Amino acid sequence: MLPESRLNAEGRPQAADRLDDDQYPAYTMGRAAELIGATPGFLRSLGEAGLISPTRSEGGHRRYSRQQLRRAARARELVDQATPVEAACRIVRLEDDLEAALRMNEELRRGGE
Repeated sequence: MLPESRLNAEGRPQAADRLDDDQYPAYTMGRAAELIGATPGFLRSLGEAGLISPTRSEGGHRRYSRQQLRRAARARELVDQATPVEAACRIVRLEDDLEAALRMNEELRRGGE
């Protein structure tokens, strides 16, 4: 959470802070697909599988964050290796869960010293 002095009049992070925010939905579908070397249809399939959930602009267009693009890029790597989309999404979720568990384990280990 940002201090109130870093928020604009609407209570949102100032523009400069959003540039560093991995969660900020900065990328349109076309740009996101281009960045990960996929098609918009591939991104839609990841959304349907529940791996990523793009936010919608006021006009109803899908917008993606950097974190979502990293997950999508990893899924694309797996699909490129002949892994079905549903299985790729499951693998990415499990990798994320493992990373979070390892991080928590390390924090607990450091706290016990």
